[in-house]
Amino acid sequence: MIVWDNPFWFTSYILVFIALSAFGAHRIKVLYQFWKHRANPPVPVSEFNELPVITVQLPIFNELHVVGNLLRTVSALDYPRDRLQIQVLDDSTDETAAHAEKLAAELRARGYDVDYRHRTNRHGFKAGALDEAMAAAKGDFICIFDADFQPQPDYLKKVIHHFTDPKVGMVQARWGHLNKEFSLLTRLQALFLDGHLVLEQTARSRHGEFLNFNGTAGIWRREAITASGGWQHDTLTEDLDLSYRAQLKGWKFIYLKDVVVPAELPPDMDGFKSQQHRWTKGSIQVCKKILGDVWRSDIPLRLKLEATAHLTSNFAYLLTLCTLVLMYPANFVMGSSWHKAVFVDVPVFFFASMSVVAFYITAQGAQSRFGWLRALPYVPMLLALGIGMSINNGKAVLEALLNQSSDFVRTPKYGIETKAQAVKQRSSYKAGKSIALWIEVTLTGYFGWMIALAAQRGQWGSIPFLLLFFCGFGYVAAGSLMKRFSMSALQAPQAA
Repeated sequence: MIVWDNPFWFTSYILVFIALSAFGAHRIKVLYQFWKHRANPPVPVSEFNELPVITVQLPIFNELHVVGNLLRTVSALDYPRDRLQIQVLDDSTDETAAHAEKLAAELRARGYDVDYRHRTNRHGFKAGALDEAMAAAKGDFICIFDADFQPQPDYLKKVIHHFTDPKVGMVQARWGHLNKEFSLLTRLQALFLDGHLVLEQTARSRHGEFLNFNGTAGIWRREAITASGGWQHDTLTEDLDLSYRAQLKGWKFIYLKDVVVPAELPPDMDGFKSQQHRWTKGSIQVCKKILGDVWRSDIPLRLKLEATAHLTSNFAYLLTLCTLVLMYPANFVMGSSWHKAVFVDVPVFFFASMSVVAFYITAQGAQSRFGWLRALPYVPMLLALGIGMSINNGKAVLEALLNQSSDFVRTPKYGIETKAQAVKQRSSYKAGKSIALWIEVTLTGYFGWMIALAAQRGQWGSIPFLLLFFCGFGYVAAGSLMKRFSMSALQAPQAA
């Protein structure tokens, strides 16, 4: 049976994979821009004669294991004490509150200007805490660190002079990874995040396109926040929301790839799922809120197109869900022909698969000479992980499209970098749970059955692609199941 005998399935297959290939083509565009500008790092137009006052805001919620390191590293910043204010914005409902208040008092006794603020209502979650604290902030520049970030002492001095350009509204540093070598999951997360942190952000910044504040490890000009409408909490990604509002107002953003602030990656699958769900859902909420304003603005067409690609990128998870439906007919109903191979399979392989490989190994090669070679063995598993996360993240996209509200569920932080630390430390913290797990278990069995069917029919060419789905759903499901049915040392309370 040739493909033309099945016009419905063939048409559906082509449309889905054309869309996936478009996202792949965008990765190639990002790669081109990165290489074009790789030797042109941003430099300040001048330096401040007198360093300005900076307020460092530290939003925390039940961060018992990491708040100590946070305050230790922030207090070690090499910046005049009379020019530095530290605001601890604590929404904690556990023993973190007493511990953080005690640490803040100790810093005040040592001569630091520390403002400890504790809320009990969590109104607006992180965005609400940042917004409420603005009235008491003394600085013209606002630096934000999440609880697990550990800035180097010279961070502020490396960043602040970029604001000598009065058009600059925000400067973002790159995230590093404290516990990258903790497990296969953390290595894959680092590989995944570096695609955005090393390539996308650098390419957009240096090519003059819109980029986003990553929620932490960045400094804002206070005027840029207030002139753009301030922190708003009608989406789960207040950082992306404010970023676009500010850039539409004409503020310039700078990304410093070579200024790195290390932080903790979620060491367990449920924590990773929770984080990805929030980021994915929030990005679609911002897309619905902002994309119309982007196209009604008078910015150049190229910026509108890139902003559209940026804000709609997570719709790719819905396309991945469509492939789940198409996988059986594509392999066992449509059959094969030279038409399908030449006009569908080859372009899809290049744009949707090879572009991913090139994208992520380039991000590693940009950090160290042989980084791409060390990353290469992990890329197939990264592809599988992306597929395995499609239920969790596709659910997030649908929730945003259907206006289903949800709380800001923070990602548990444990303050560990090695397996030895994990064995010693016990925590009451845990990530949220979802019905997606049981769908993932079912799909693992489904793709195992299709692999067996392909082998029975001698369709050996289909098996590698089916294996990606089988391994992806199997790995994601196993990660959650192991968490739930073992006495793991890494657990954390679900945020309400």
